[in-house]
Amino acid sequence: MSEAAGVEVIDVVVIGAGVAGLTVASLLQRSGVGCVVLERHDRSYVEQRQRAGVLDYRAEQVYVRGGLDERLLNGVPPSGAIEIRIDGVGRLFDGAVHTGGRSGRLLSQQLLVQRLIALFLDGGGDLRFDAADVALHGVDGDRPWVSYRDAAGGNHRLDCRYVAGCDGFHGVSRASLPADLVTTYEDAESIGWFTVLTDSPPPRHALFGVSRHGFAAQFARGRTASRFYLQCGVGDSLQQWSDERVWQQLRLRLGDEQLPSGPIVDKSIIDARGIVIDPMAHGRLFLAGDAAHIITPMGGKGMNLAIADAGVLAEALYTAIQHGDEELLRSYSATCLPRVWSDQEFSRWMSEMMFHAGDIDTAGPFRWQLARARLDRLFTCTTAAAAFAAMLAGT
Repeated sequence: MSEAAGVEVIDVVVIGAGVAGLTVASLLQRSGVGCVVLERHDRSYVEQRQRAGVLDYRAEQVYVRGGLDERLLNGVPPSGAIEIRIDGVGRLFDGAVHTGGRSGRLLSQQLLVQRLIALFLDGGGDLRFDAADVALHGVDGDRPWVSYRDAAGGNHRLDCRYVAGCDGFHGVSRASLPADLVTTYEDAESIGWFTVLTDSPPPRHALFGVSRHGFAAQFARGRTASRFYLQCGVGDSLQQWSDERVWQQLRLRLGDEQLPSGPIVDKSIIDARGIVIDPMAHGRLFLAGDAAHIITPMGGKGMNLAIADAGVLAEALYTAIQHGDEELLRSYSATCLPRVWSDQEFSRWMSEMMFHAGDIDTAGPFRWQLARARLDRLFTCTTAAAAFAAMLAGT
């Protein structure tokens, strides 16, 4: 980085210190490209916020190819098996059997972010928390620049060659795209999502349960915590879900009257929408992760799409900066969007299968029977099982 007349000059400014931004920054750092990461929250908030926790094989390979896997994936074993319970009767689906051993890992986003921050800072990375009033300027020109205000009230300007917008759907990066030059595709599910984080023993495998009471799922969040998801009504509020009701419905839907309870430390209603921004770039601004697309939780693809975007973007930025070749940057959006749409379709297909197989009153008898046939096919048809396993693993 250089500085002239109070203006700092850097190759890339990364907006947002979530998984997408930190992955881009860490890969650029590894390849010798200078970057600054701006994050509007403080470090404690970023490291403690709860998010998803399934890393698929495709995303894992981004870190393997970048030489980051030893630090980021240490102590996180592969886990390709999921249990699916229908009316309390469980069946184990081992995806690795159908993918030649390729599977994902149960890695919480919280832990991954903590490790990415440590990796980037240990390597001398420039990560600036509490960056307020971030604004992007001149992204459609040759020399964009980013302004922000630090925690002490000081104003800063960063001149750069490119901006990586990784600050989520409500961030400044997406808002900086000209509305008349992008198309926003959006669709909302007809089913609501409710999630709770508890201090209770996690399951051995990721667990999905369907019954006439609805859908529920349970995932490990470390050794002593669980993340649960429940189907709920569209428009439900947190006040409608007392702790007592949460545990009652979880036991009914997961078919386990002895399901261990524990303190509920977090509750939230999920905005279950599918959103895709096309194109994912404008001028010298490139969006990655939630800034470019939102996907519903089913299938665990949100974090993985962010990592996949980051891998493509980091390689394109490296090639442009180190070799003067911008072809990969020009094709960035076209490279990412087919994968985004594929995962959107998979998430919606899996949601409909799980939701319709549960609550017959919501689905109707015909769709209820269809969904249960689809679930049964995963265990009786090797072709269907292989396709499902490949999508889960991202292979």
